[in-house]
Amino acid sequence: MAATSVLSTDAEMLAMAGENVDATGFTDANKTAWGIQAENFLCMITNYDLTTNVATLGANFKQILSEYVARYVAMSGIMYNMGTVGATFSSLIEPEDMVQLHIHRMQKIEDVLQNGESLTNLGVS
Repeated sequence: MAATSVLSTDAEMLAMAGENVDATGFTDANKTAWGIQAENFLCMITNYDLTTNVATLGANFKQILSEYVARYVAMSGIMYNMGTVGATFSSLIEPEDMVQLHIHRMQKIEDVLQNGESLTNLGVS
């Protein structure tokens, strides 16, 4: 079984989480729940039901949404259990850096999505 998401795939989520994410908390059920949270957040900031209308979105727009959801899920999985140093990550700096990178990129995506002109150009009105 794999995580169920409208806007992202299980493979993308796994890739964003990296090889050291603790599998104890990075379950299909958790990935699905975190994916739904991210999708709902995207719908709220765009004032558009992206998940219901995904078929009407352009390919470039879908890729940005998919990246956002995958990053949110990965970040949630990393933070779920950073583990004992040496057991999952080589140090706490590694997961903290990964989370900061995800946050930075997600903020940039949010900036684009909150720009009304960008949404119009992407076919969302």
